[in-house]
Amino acid sequence: MDFCRNGAESVIYLDHAATTPVRDEVLKAMLPYFSASYGNASGGYQLARDARRAIDTARGEVAQAVGAKRSEVYFTSGGSEADNWALSGVVSVHPQKRHVITTRIEHHAVLNTCAALERGGCEVTYLEVDHLGRVSPESFVRAIRPDTLMASVMLANNEVGTIEPVAALAEIAHAHGVLMHTDAVQAVGHIPVDFCHLRVDLMSISAHKFGGPKGIGALIVRDGVRIDNLIHGGAQERNMRAGTENTPAIVGMGKAIALAVHEMEKTAPRVSRLRDMLEEKLLSMPGVHVNGDRANRLPGHLHVTFDDVNPLPLLMQLDLSGIAASAGSACSSGAAERSHVVTAMGISGDRQADIRFSIGEENTEEEMAAVADTLRRILKR
Repeated sequence: MDFCRNGAESVIYLDHAATTPVRDEVLKAMLPYFSASYGNASGGYQLARDARRAIDTARGEVAQAVGAKRSEVYFTSGGSEADNWALSGVVSVHPQKRHVITTRIEHHAVLNTCAALERGGCEVTYLEVDHLGRVSPESFVRAIRPDTLMASVMLANNEVGTIEPVAALAEIAHAHGVLMHTDAVQAVGHIPVDFCHLRVDLMSISAHKFGGPKGIGALIVRDGVRIDNLIHGGAQERNMRAGTENTPAIVGMGKAIALAVHEMEKTAPRVSRLRDMLEEKLLSMPGVHVNGDRANRLPGHLHVTFDDVNPLPLLMQLDLSGIAASAGSACSSGAAERSHVVTAMGISGDRQADIRFSIGEENTEEEMAAVADTLRRILKR
């Protein structure tokens, strides 16, 4: 497996949850659509038909990878756009129901969209989670009301890696006539995800989380689910999202998701072994705690709390040592306060550093040992 590291070979990159390096095979597949095959897919001539065929092929690759129909795949600019569209688009065409359910540990793309819906007159129930970051089906049932339109629960948490019981929640939702959306951005390409098996109505994914380019994602919308247009204009994406298609990125997404799903059976166990190796070394140090559901989490995720340590100086020391990690979500990594996910899980303390190490296929056992040794030296100082 080849990756484009762009001169960063000296960096031990442990922030794959934020973004993954673009695979060489993906870049190679994209390049013709920046140059020779540059046509606008909406045209009627050969160059345009070439682009249209490439987009159709990628749509099929995405659909096959996640167990959806081609007709259910709509390309977006990424996971955040897909989340926004799923929530706002459904609410827009169902004015008779104004109640939405979500959780306190969702990505800000969901939480901030829910806040916007509240400003527009909707009511939102934010479910609590337990100390492992798990949503309770019982609390989900209690939150459903006669006017509940939809629920949005992420498939796997982007900070601590806990996998949520989305299929069970979707079954409950449908029994009460409630639509179900899941943000699967962090899960797709890393664990098996089947849109049909999950029984959700809408699902968000993003290419740069599984070796594809940034700026491209998809919203999977079950056939028959009503949703308003995202962007008004031309007839692109079957009249649902106007704007000239980003053919190179779409091609890259299709190639990346096909590769990730094809190789998952051997990649996931290897990444899990590396994570477990690093986890064991870190837990041998005093004042180190692992967060999330260690029995049911994403393969490459390791979320750790260090006692009596300030997070920003620790991250700075790691960076100076050539190690890239994060304090949680990449969207809030510059924040001084603890993340909303950690807070919702009830993890408290004044002088604690919460660090997320997210491991990828290109990482090695030697790197895990080097990271542990470096952390041991930093913590002693």
